[in-house]
Amino acid sequence: MAPTIRLVSERAAEGRVREIFEEIKAALGTSFVPANFRAAAHNPDHLEAYWQQYKAIMHGGSVDPATKEIVAMVVSALNTCDA
Repeated sequence: MAPTIRLVSERAAEGRVREIFEEIKAALGTSFVPANFRAAAHNPDHLEAYWQQYKAIMHGGSVDPATKEIVAMVVSALNTCDA
């Protein structure tokens, strides 16, 4: 069985984690925080670094963000990621 990481629920998020969660939802235009960010939220510094890296990758460079999202979804599917 693959190891699992308990996700930080949006309800339980406090302080900086809650702020970052709200920023993520606003930036992505979603009503929820994706699991990958919730998994990193056990350490606010890790979540912050991951979010900053995500923004730099997804919004920088010459490939448009929609194409990058499609590539990310295909890679996740190939790796049998559930969330």
